[in-house]
Amino acid sequence: MGDLSAHFDASEFRCRDGSEHPINPNLINMLEWIRNFYRRPVTIMSGYRSPDYNAAVGGAKRSQHLLGNAADIVIAGIEPRSVAYLAARQFPHGGIGEYRTFVHIDCRPGKARWKGKGV
Repeated sequence: MGDLSAHFDASEFRCRDGSEHPINPNLINMLEWIRNFYRRPVTIMSGYRSPDYNAAVGGAKRSQHLLGNAADIVIAGIEPRSVAYLAARQFPHGGIGEYRTFVHIDCRPGKARWKGKGV
């Protein structure tokens, strides 16, 4: 059991540089819904990003990762295209980005949809 929800722990969202930031409960609810739908663990590849780390990895200057509002996720055995499609249908607001190996999910107030290069 995680400290943020039934399946997620704050340590999963920690920036790779070791820094932490509160994670938006709306994001956690979205991820829990996805996890429960697939009945499989959701791996957080990238959660919170500090400004320095975000710049170092070439993240968007106004990235939702900087606010604790985003996660890049992988579900073993499930294609990113399927996860992105499901999330886009389930969540009318927020950002859904489909990439070759992962899906970006965020809980921004507006709607944003995109595909990464090579998808």
